[in-house]
Amino acid sequence: MNAHRTFFHKYFLLYRPFVSELNRMLEVYQLHNAQWSIMYYLDMYQSTSLVELSKHLYVEKPTITRTVMTLLKLEYVEQIPVSDKREKRIQLSERGKEVTAEIRKLLDEYEKKIMEGVSAEEQSLVIQVMDLVRNNIIEKGD
Repeated sequence: MNAHRTFFHKYFLLYRPFVSELNRMLEVYQLHNAQWSIMYYLDMYQSTSLVELSKHLYVEKPTITRTVMTLLKLEYVEQIPVSDKREKRIQLSERGKEVTAEIRKLLDEYEKKIMEGVSAEEQSLVIQVMDLVRNNIIEKGD
């Protein structure tokens, strides 16, 4: 098998069980992976527009809008008033910040556990490779 085939095959073998376990842990909070990715982004960057979020996560705007609507109903995010009525800007609500901190603690424990035996240097190298491949996908896809 060619190296690139093995790379992507291994990625798929890793992705499904990871997301399945992630969704199982998020279930308690009435969340799934797509919703968590938005909360995680907001935790890192404080606020964002739906357009920025769509571009960063590489997800179509209608999908982002539906996902954000669910987070608004759960009161995990809130809209921020802006001068341009066409722009929708969101941030984590106080409840969302509390839930994000709880989830982050759970995920930190899980992620550390499944990364046992992988050195910091190896993790750093894999992160660099993932960033490069993602950039190639985005550049070559447009």
